[in-house]
Amino acid sequence: MPSVYDLTREELGERLTSWGEPAFRAKQLWRQLWKRAATYEEMADIPGALRERLATELPSGVEVLTERTADRGATRKALLKLGGQHVVEAVLMGYADRVTVCISSQAGCAMGCTFCATGQMGLRNNLTAGEIAAQAVWARREAARLPATMPQRLTNIVFMGMGEPFANQRHVFASLERLTDPEAFGLGARHITVSTVGIVPGIERMAERAPQVGLAVSFHAASDELRDQLVPPNTRYPLAQLERAMAEWRARTRRRPSIEWALIDRVNDTVEQAELLAPISRRLGAHINLIPLNPTPGYPVLGSPPSRIRRFVATLEGLGANVTVRDTRGRSIDAACGQLALSATT
Repeated sequence: MPSVYDLTREELGERLTSWGEPAFRAKQLWRQLWKRAATYEEMADIPGALRERLATELPSGVEVLTERTADRGATRKALLKLGGQHVVEAVLMGYADRVTVCISSQAGCAMGCTFCATGQMGLRNNLTAGEIAAQAVWARREAARLPATMPQRLTNIVFMGMGEPFANQRHVFASLERLTDPEAFGLGARHITVSTVGIVPGIERMAERAPQVGLAVSFHAASDELRDQLVPPNTRYPLAQLERAMAEWRARTRRRPSIEWALIDRVNDTVEQAELLAPISRRLGAHINLIPLNPTPGYPVLGSPPSRIRRFVATLEGLGANVTVRDTRGRSIDAACGQLALSATT
C-alpha cells in the first residue's frame, strides 16, 4: 500500500476527486502533511470521515516503534517502520542554534565498511522517495518537543543515517526534490547534506540534479591500500578518481565539500595518514570532520584516544588543512555516527 508521502500533489488531488471531495481539499491536505507535519488525527479542518478513509487507504507510512533520548533530551533516536515493512533509524539532534535530523536512505547497507554497525548488518531494502522524506516530516513534528533552549524547529537534514544514498539514487534524488520544493516540505537546499562513501557516478549526478545540496564524503583513509580495507567501494572508485569527481563537483557548484573521517586507534590516526590527507583537502578546498570511532559489537578496534586525536589534528593544521573534531552525540543510545543498526526490533 503506497504512503501518502509517495504521492505528488496532482496524484493526491486525483485520488481525492475520485472520492468525491471538493477541489480545495487536496491543497488543504497537502499543506497539513508537509508544512505542518500533522498526523491525520491532528487535522482538525479535515472532516472526520475523510481522515478515517485516509488512514485506511493512504496511510502516512510512518510508525514510531520505539524512541530513546540522550544528552538531556537534545538527542532523540526513533526506530521507524516505513510503508508497513521497512524498519530504519533516524536521529534528531538539537543545538543552541540549529536542529538537525540524520535520515536513512536504505534499511541496512551493502557497502561493507566493517567498522560501521549498519554495514555489518548488510542491505535489507531500498526506501522509496516518500519513505525517505517522511523521516524529515517526523523530525519536523518531533523538533517541537526539544528543550526550550533550542530552536524547536527543524533547520537541517543530513543523509547520514542507514544506507548509501547513491546506491538508491532514483529515490534519493526524488526525495530531495520533495524536501526542497517550496510547495512541499520547503527546506532550502543549502540546509541539506548528502553523505557518501565515494560512489563517483552519484557525485557526478548530484552536481546536475541538486547543485545546492551539500556533499560529504566518508574517506577514513588517504591511501588506496588502507581505504580498500576500510571502505570496500574504494576498489571500484579509488582515491584519484574520487578526488577528480569531488573537484568537478566543487567547480560546478562552487560549494565546499566535507571529508568525513572516523578515527580508529592505530589504524588511520597516524601521522602518515594525516600527511596524505592534508594535501587532498587543500586541493579540494574541503573541510575535514574528524569523528572518534564509536563502538559497535562487530568491530573490536577502539576509537582513537585524546592524545592521538590531538596529534592527528596538529599534523593536519600544521599542513594547512581545515579541520574540526565533531561533537559525539547520542552514543549512550547507539545513535552516534556508525552505530545505527536497528537496536530494537519490530
